[in-house]
Amino acid sequence: MILTKGKIMKKIAIILSLLFLTNSAFAGSCPMMAQNIDSKIEEAQKLRDAGVKAHEDGNHAESEKLLNQALQLFKS
Repeated sequence: MILTKGKIMKKIAIILSLLFLTNSAFAGSCPMMAQNIDSKIEEAQKLRDAGVKAHEDGNHAESEKLLNQALQLFKS
């Protein structure tokens, strides 16, 4: 099979087009990912605040439980 300059350029153009199209398709998921992170941060902050309050009240078992739950949000 003989490849001419025109055929090579055409194949390169097609490959580049496909690469750019697939990248833009993934770009639409960024806002959803950011929203998911924001909700986890909010939930973790609430658990953290509750854990600190439990610690200050002397309930260390509850404090550890709440703070570990907050940490687990970032591992999932």
